[in-house]
Amino acid sequence: MVYRGHFRNGVIQFDEPVGLADGTEVEVIPVEGPEQSPTLYERFKDFIGVVDDLPADAADQHDHYLYGTPKKP
Repeated sequence: MVYRGHFRNGVIQFDEPVGLADGTEVEVIPVEGPEQSPTLYERFKDFIGVVDDLPADAADQHDHYLYGTPKKP
């Protein structure tokens, strides 16, 4: 079961009531917010435009060019 909540003033506050008994051991895994996680553009911006001699249909036929499968119609 996943319970969602927020960390405020040193305490985790759940968004909804939870039915956990006192003393129940839990594991907290922080969820990265958009301000912490780079966008796809930020992650791959160094690779944009690096290859300029791909076939015009490379996006549509990538399996053919990568793995040698027959071209799709």
